[in-house]
Amino acid sequence: MNYSDTVMDHFMNPRNVGEVERPDGIGQIGNVNCGDIMRMTIKVEGNRIADVKFKTFGCGAAIAVSSMVTEMANGKTLEEAVRINRDEVARALGGLSEKKLHCSNLGTDALKAAVNDYWRKKRAPGKGGAIGRRALGSGSRIGACALL
Repeated sequence: MNYSDTVMDHFMNPRNVGEVERPDGIGQIGNVNCGDIMRMTIKVEGNRIADVKFKTFGCGAAIAVSSMVTEMANGKTLEEAVRINRDEVARALGGLSEKKLHCSNLGTDALKAAVNDYWRKKRAPGKGGAIGRRALGSGSRIGACALL
């Protein structure tokens, strides 16, 4: 399988690996079919993502996606962050094969789950439930943590 230079760079030199200390939101998503698990933690200041980190158990594409999603989300408002979609992530990485596109869904879903967790904790009016339900749709689960 051929990966773009950007995918290889984010796989070999992932950005924002780890866990945010005292996170405001935590999102963890897994795919039972491929075994990938992504966990994202966020720190929120003034409705913006001030810090975001990830831990991923998965293939090179899953690690690259997690790294790219954190770069794309950092500094964005929460509303902007939840609008990041798999196609934008795949484009930013220079493309992903059809077989690996599901990784970009997992990455954006983990971010959305972290934001949803923050909104749920803060009980933000009109926020919280829908994103989590959508993020945890078919083929996804929250569960055990086997991490990078």
